[in-house]
Amino acid sequence: MKIKFQVIALVVLSIFVFTCTSHENDEKPVFNAHPSPAYLSPEQSLKTMYLPKGYHIELVASEPMIKDPVTITWDGNGRMYVAEMLTYMKDADATGERLPLSRIMLLEDTDNDGKMDKSSIFVDSLLLPRMMQSVGKSLLVNETNSITITSYTDTNNDGKADVKKIVYKNDNYVPSDNNMEHQRSGLDWNLDNWMYMTYEPVRFRYTNGTLQVDSIPNGGQGQWGLTHDNYGRLFFSSAGGETPALGFQINPVYGRLNLPDQLSPGFDAVWPIIATPDVQGGEARLRPNNTLNHFTGCSGQSIYRGDGFPKDFVGDYIVCEPVGRIVRRAKVYDIKGGTFMKNAYDSSEFISSSDMNFRPVNSATGPDGDLYIVDMYHGIIQQGNWTKPGSFLRNKIDSLGLAKNIGRGRIYRVVYDGIKRGPKPDLLNESTANLLKYLGHPNGWWRDNAQKLIIIRNDRSVVPELKSIATGQKEVPKNDTGELARIHALWTLEGLNSIDKETLVHALNDPNPQVRKTAVWISEAYLRKNDSQMIDEVAKLKDDPSYDVRVQVFLSMSQSKSDKAIAVVKEIIKDNADNKMIVATSDALDKNQMVKELSGRLTGMSEDDKSTILHGALTFRSFCANCHGADGKGLATGSGTMAAPPLVGAAPLQPSQKYTAMRILLGGLTGPVEGKTYPAEMPSMAANRDGWIADVLSYARYEFGTNSSNKKNSSPVVTRSEVKKIREEMKGRNEPWTLEELNKIK
Repeated sequence: MKIKFQVIALVVLSIFVFTCTSHENDEKPVFNAHPSPAYLSPEQSLKTMYLPKGYHIELVASEPMIKDPVTITWDGNGRMYVAEMLTYMKDADATGERLPLSRIMLLEDTDNDGKMDKSSIFVDSLLLPRMMQSVGKSLLVNETNSITITSYTDTNNDGKADVKKIVYKNDNYVPSDNNMEHQRSGLDWNLDNWMYMTYEPVRFRYTNGTLQVDSIPNGGQGQWGLTHDNYGRLFFSSAGGETPALGFQINPVYGRLNLPDQLSPGFDAVWPIIATPDVQGGEARLRPNNTLNHFTGCSGQSIYRGDGFPKDFVGDYIVCEPVGRIVRRAKVYDIKGGTFMKNAYDSSEFISSSDMNFRPVNSATGPDGDLYIVDMYHGIIQQGNWTKPGSFLRNKIDSLGLAKNIGRGRIYRVVYDGIKRGPKPDLLNESTANLLKYLGHPNGWWRDNAQKLIIIRNDRSVVPELKSIATGQKEVPKNDTGELARIHALWTLEGLNSIDKETLVHALNDPNPQVRKTAVWISEAYLRKNDSQMIDEVAKLKDDPSYDVRVQVFLSMSQSKSDKAIAVVKEIIKDNADNKMIVATSDALDKNQMVKELSGRLTGMSEDDKSTILHGALTFRSFCANCHGADGKGLATGSGTMAAPPLVGAAPLQPSQKYTAMRILLGGLTGPVEGKTYPAEMPSMAANRDGWIADVLSYARYEFGTNSSNKKNSSPVVTRSEVKKIREEMKGRNEPWTLEELNKIK
């Protein structure tokens, strides 16, 4: 089996080599070895940017219209919401960061010339808004240090929200003061009508003006950014783990799965055209010419799904790297059910700038079919936890004067020469019946928003026509990719609770594999109920020519407890023993089940101790697993090295080392661990509450240490009072620990 896996890997690599060609501009970018931190006007900054031949970048909005933008979204009429973090890193000490002074701007291009000419403050007095999702005429918003999601609506059309309504609030959630990097983002309305986010182990469904919540056993993953492709595949990234793309093999409700070779060799290397000394990782993250050598601040990813670029760009992965002042474009490949990526260019990037304040933090496909880039245009991009006095990064910030550039920001649009911009949308004012024609639009923004609006309106009058589209009996206008219209029609029916077995069976026999895969996915509602007819119909696809379909049959059949479904699952494993994607999927499902069973292993504990470990498990799998791996065995980066030390059996997690573990979490850790050096030091988690530290350490000690909770005096649980004691003891300490120091403490 190992030999076969190696052969597959060679096939994947050969495809990468022969299908990815370098596209370079006639003028090579000029490397800036001594960049100035001085502020540049938008016009000056544009001149510092390099893009491949055929592409150019245009300004959409800038200061004073917007300041410190971090994410954008559009309503159905193409008006842009911009979330601004106005208190983020105003100086290297993060002074006033947690004051509720941030806002969301509403921008409009009234003459459709591509530039915003009208603006208003839609919502203000916010605490660093993190997530937005447009739902009809309302905007869902989440703020920092909260899991509450609030709906804001402008009822009198003056550009300012006048109705505020909480649509989700967890009364058991303890307000957090976690640092900025360790909280949620996303709220991405996926093809499957669920909204996903990073970090938290939940997803949401918008129903009757409120949010229904569903748990994700393995917890959320990723940090800054979340996106989906044309077929509902989610893509995460992790700045903390220095991983520009992860979690894209299977939907997170089935578990976590990252293939070791899913990113091509060298994918994690970045290619700035500017010296980049202001890196959290220090000298280890710099080349001899002082450029960033590896992803470190990856964020704001998107899949380009528009119609404003050449067709070979559709489906490509875009991810921002604000520390390197670059934007990566990656080709995405499907190989026997697995998904793989490679940089689209050889030792260069899609967008690179020599402006030291260029900070691309987010990207999105717009209604016009172009690619939008959010530039925070900020001097300091790292959060205060990594800029403490005496640190490598702080010394660079102070010596370069990076703290001086605040209160600015730009939004750009990447345009391809010769392709005309699409029309301005007016979806909010169109009838539900009229929205159907956009389900096959060549721009994914239109398809997504048409589907979303039909579901929000809950207008079932269009169900018969949706079934005609889903079964291919009726084609929709502007549809040169008919399978996408059928896929969106199927999911729209699902969102209206109007899907039926007849329509699904027809879709299971569709000539397009992605339609068949969609039908299998939607059939889970029947499979969970052990519906014999649907189990038989889905089972017919277990040997489908498309491995994408086979993998989905495996995943969906695993949701049923019927003897028939279990037999099919076993047969798929047996018949596909040489397919690494199905083998890995089987392992991911097993681990997902292990998480579900964790609470069952905590029998005999007090309810308080059990709750502590379960809370810690969710936190660990949402955040710590991004570097240490969900199983505590470490997580390999794209280059094959480990992002952080493995935790299984680690000395600090042993019974006698409780206080050592607390010191590490509160102060951070630097230097070799067990003789090995890792890409970045363990940062201090002191910005988190005592309860957060106690919970995650309790879980780590229980799961990865050698504690036995059934033995007297060997409980893995760490208490809040113990954390508070060590925190007081460490007052005034600003440097991370070394293991040598810790070993001297009794």
